[in-house]
Amino acid sequence: MDSESRTIALIVAHPDDETLWAGGTLLSNPGKEYFIASLCRKNDPDRAPKFDNVLNILGADGIMGDLDDGPEQKPLSDHDVQNAILQLLPEKHFDLIITHSIYGEYTRHRRHEETGRAVINLWHSGKINTNKLWAFAYEDGHKTYLPIVDEDAPVFYPLPHNIWEKKFDIITKTYGFAPDSWEAQTTPKEEAFWQFENARQAYEWLNSGNTTS
Repeated sequence: MDSESRTIALIVAHPDDETLWAGGTLLSNPGKEYFIASLCRKNDPDRAPKFDNVLNILGADGIMGDLDDGPEQKPLSDHDVQNAILQLLPEKHFDLIITHSIYGEYTRHRRHEETGRAVINLWHSGKINTNKLWAFAYEDGHKTYLPIVDEDAPVFYPLPHNIWEKKFDIITKTYGFAPDSWEAQTTPKEEAFWQFENARQAYEWLNSGNTTS
């Protein structure tokens, strides 16, 4: 992460996404102004207080919303997801916003995909303000293996072992996932991001393929 990026927002679907997909990057770059918005689980009596503890560990401010996150994963409209983001995100300029890929990080979670699309549309329409956007860059071979970094991504961070251990501790000790859980086994030792320098570039990516739910 470059030294010019001082104010950074992470917009994620769930509490734990910030750690799984970007936690090592945040831990490796302390002293910045991090704001983390989780669109789901505000009223989850287990996950919500754990998210607050994670904010303290990461040195971040943050907030949670309560978008539907039921097991059925009913599709949400882009309008609803955009509104949820606008209600949570401070009205300010950010040097960098980090969010989900429009394809998600694994096969498949609608909320991840919907969040990535909504953030790009908000940026393109001028409703959120940032110098640049990073999107998590992971893939799972259509469920043939656990998520790993996409080797084509332009931003790539191999995590020092001590940073990965801190990240793993957040997943297993703070969030409380069992060591043999999907989350713990997934916890990437490398982090990667798609990078967009302007909203037009991101919008073209959004519309370059089939990203429908």
